[in-house]
Amino acid sequence: MDKEFSERLLTLIERDSRLTHEELARALNCSVSVVDECVQQLEDDQIICGYHTLINWDKVHSDAVTALVELRVTPQGRYGYNQIAEHIYQYPQVETLYLMSGAYDFLVVLREKNIKDVSLFVSENLASMEEVQGTTTYFTLIKYKENGFLFTTPKNDKRMVVTP
Repeated sequence: MDKEFSERLLTLIERDSRLTHEELARALNCSVSVVDECVQQLEDDQIICGYHTLINWDKVHSDAVTALVELRVTPQGRYGYNQIAEHIYQYPQVETLYLMSGAYDFLVVLREKNIKDVSLFVSENLASMEEVQGTTTYFTLIKYKENGFLFTTPKNDKRMVVTP
């Protein structure tokens, strides 16, 4: 599997996972069987980990909130951060979990129905873990862009230009 070809294929799929293998083959100027084989190999190698639709949930559930939670932890035993991560990512509320460098160890992205539900989740499930030293929670106010897609329409400045 040619690396450059794979990267071009991945870029197309990442931009629009609804493209059929026939459409991908046309865009890449190759046969459908080559695309089939390459996609299968990328899935087997867990390079393609799933197919995702980006949804602006703020337009569906106007009261729902997205929170970013910083966790400072003390890793225990020989498993270090991995065992803590495995415990945290099991919760369905956890959309994203990153091990970070810097002032905190984990960044947890949550989506809940309201601020109270986020607060309860953090206090009952994250802060209560014995490895957790502290948490800091931030709530998103406006989502402008995610995964390369704009969530707002740029407004044209209609003010008249005045020069001296």
